[in-house]
Amino acid sequence: MPPCDPDTARWFADHVLPHEPVLRGYLRGIAAPADVDDIVQETYARLLRARERATIDSPRGLLFATARNAARDLFRRRGTANTFAIAETEVSRVFDEVPDVAEAVSRRQEAELLMAAIAGLPPRCREILLLRKFENLSHREIAGRLGIAEHTVEVQLTNALRRCEAYFVRHGAIPSR
Repeated sequence: MPPCDPDTARWFADHVLPHEPVLRGYLRGIAAPADVDDIVQETYARLLRARERATIDSPRGLLFATARNAARDLFRRRGTANTFAIAETEVSRVFDEVPDVAEAVSRRQEAELLMAAIAGLPPRCREILLLRKFENLSHREIAGRLGIAEHTVEVQLTNALRRCEAYFVRHGAIPSR
């Protein structure tokens, strides 16, 4: 379903569609080839709904995060893991659109900046952020594992995200608000 209003259609064409080839390559690395079209479509729908609610400062970043979450949701609904035949994997790699040097360098720089931001967090904030974002534990699971209140998890996670955002602003990765 294409965007209805001209401003949204222009934004979509300028800021989202140029990333589709790389997005599809990324998705072929985490999902079965038969699921890629569905995940892309769901990603676009979610992105357009997000744009209706608020301004999107980093469409590319949100695009990839949304795609990853859409893929996870698909796997959860099916109750299956990300598995597919080895032959499909080999074929999909032949057709993957490999990022160019600039894209690879940009990804590496983004990853290094993220690692530096996380490393600069206070230990408790860092631990909670890693458990939530990288191990995908719920607030309740984190609280149980660390022996703290769920509210403490929420506060520490909020602090961690704010500190990371401030770090990105200081280093020019995102514009200041």
